[in-house]
Amino acid sequence: MHKILAFAASSSRNSINRQLVTYASSLTVDAEVELIDLNDFELPLFSVDREAELGQPELARQFFRLIGECDGVIISFAEHNGSYSAAYKNLYDWASRIDPKVYQNKPMILLAASPGGRGGRSVLDLALQQIPRFGGLIKGSLSIPSFGDNFDAEARKLSNTELDQQLISLVKLLFQDP
Repeated sequence: MHKILAFAASSSRNSINRQLVTYASSLTVDAEVELIDLNDFELPLFSVDREAELGQPELARQFFRLIGECDGVIISFAEHNGSYSAAYKNLYDWASRIDPKVYQNKPMILLAASPGGRGGRSVLDLALQQIPRFGGLIKGSLSIPSFGDNFDAEARKLSNTELDQQLISLVKLLFQDP
């Protein structure tokens, strides 16, 4: 049985990306999923001065360890002004000081959702460009535009059948060889 680490790259308590990653991880077969909340990994704002003062904070080491202990990762990115959320970027910055290959050659599915028509495409494009340089083996990606129109919050699943089929197919790729 595979172990999957899943999280929304958001600190919002009502994150649509948390809803999406929760649904996506429920589509996995023969896998144990650990769904984490970035709020449980809140750290001081990274700087080299803070690093000299604090060293490597335990929460950053714990996040890095969770990645190392899993067989695959599913992330759904919130888009803040076309980029990563501050919560994700800060945790990632701390973890990258432990080892620049934060994602430790794990297979990954990258998602993004937004209420707008582009579906977090800017942050997803950024992640697709950057994550391979930091040890992520991207198996596929999907953005969900107009989230409120395409996701049934009560049923906790995508209501748009085309997007739902794309997500189901994408999740199956996580542990397939190229």
